[in-house]
Amino acid sequence: MGIETTRITSESLQASIRTLLPSQVGFGDDLHATNLITPVIDLTPSSEGSSLPVDMARALSFQSQTSFQVQNASNTVIANTAGFWRVVGILPTADTGKSININLFDGTTSKIIIESAIAAPSAGAQEDNTDTLDLIIFLATGESIRATNTSANVLLNVTVRQIADSTGTISNPTGFTSE
Repeated sequence: MGIETTRITSESLQASIRTLLPSQVGFGDDLHATNLITPVIDLTPSSEGSSLPVDMARALSFQSQTSFQVQNASNTVIANTAGFWRVVGILPTADTGKSININLFDGTTSKIIIESAIAAPSAGAQEDNTDTLDLIIFLATGESIRATNTSANVLLNVTVRQIADSTGTISNPTGFTSE
């Protein structure tokens, strides 16, 4: 049996090729498949070791992260540079009638991402919970991530690190060098 070629007439596959390979728009007819096995060599920076896989690139490091302690203060800006940010910490239970949250702010409007706030507990009930934070947040130009804590008795600790710029270029941890 020889090499066989089959025409693939799928508009969705052709649209993907036009999107991923804009230089190929207008060339050729339909896509074709063959029964010939063709080896593929991955020459991307990640496969050859000059860049980290995404999970490792998100790692916190001594020089790459900034820690904040927020207590009884409102709207502490923890990041305000456009791009992708990792926010790690513990969201403790706020005092009764108080609020602790991580929010996005565009200069006018605030949107809460995660919040800890309790009303007065029922008689004999005790509220003492914490939520682990590990968030990836995208900031557009002019936006900021804020930590808000209106509770005087509870401390909010968070760490932030920019993991990619606004175009999606990954920021490896400071101090990382590839071989």
